[in-house]
Amino acid sequence: MTVTVEQLENTLKSGFPDSNIIVEDVSGGCGAKFSIVIGSDKFEGVSLLERHRMANDVIGELMKDIHAINFKTWTKKQYEEKMKQ
Repeated sequence: MTVTVEQLENTLKSGFPDSNIIVEDVSGGCGAKFSIVIGSDKFEGVSLLERHRMANDVIGELMKDIHAINFKTWTKKQYEEKMKQ
């Protein structure tokens, strides 16, 4: 099964409501590699490793059909600062 940007966005939005989410297919459209940015208040005070675990837990079943994901898991404040650059 091919995973789409829309599937990932919808799944992440359900797990991280009121968050900034950017999903990009970086595999040329085949759904094998994605770049994902999440800006969420749920990440306040959470280590980088735990943030990635949280994101992986949300997309769970979809991971079976994805080869690689590059996560950027930021707090909302970090997201706003980094997106200005």
